[in-house]
Amino acid sequence: MFATTDLQPLLAERGVALSREQTYRLVTGQPQRLSMVTLIALCDILECTPNDLIEPRIVEASARKASGEVIPRKSRVSARRTTINRPGHSK
Repeated sequence: MFATTDLQPLLAERGVALSREQTYRLVTGQPQRLSMVTLIALCDILECTPNDLIEPRIVEASARKASGEVIPRKSRVSARRTTINRPGHSK
């Protein structure tokens, strides 16, 4: 695949409708959010696992008190149960 426009029809076949601009940003940038459906479609298209596409990073966050004092807090990474529904497959 040489152009981001090649990815659009492959995603559409898997039930993911992204505009040309959204597809471009997905490929060239670092998306802040990525739906599970899109992630699974990308893994299917590229024949890879989520671990091949995602590199987790923990970023330090801070909270402010009413007085304006900054209190560092550790970022929390929590697990959340999810269900993956692949287009064309029934439960």
